[in-house]
Amino acid sequence: MTTETIVAIGAVISAAILIIGTISKVFKWFERQKKQDMEIQSIKEEDAMICYCLFAVLDGLRQLGANGNVSEAHEKLQKYLNNKSHQ
Repeated sequence: MTTETIVAIGAVISAAILIIGTISKVFKWFERQKKQDMEIQSIKEEDAMICYCLFAVLDGLRQLGANGNVSEAHEKLQKYLNNKSHQ
């Protein structure tokens, strides 16, 4: 075995390790993105539920005769939810 052969084998091994490491990092990045997408979807669903519950509370207060800020908040939330539902 000559030194050139040893250097060539070392280069091939180094390249293989680099390729495997890069593929591993890309795979981990995709998995992390998938996990983040699921977490974001969960947060969006929770936010939607909170908005609908808040709207129901404001609607109930409005029906009980609360005026002023309650009516204003009810109208703003209604407009916001309508705009979000059409996007």
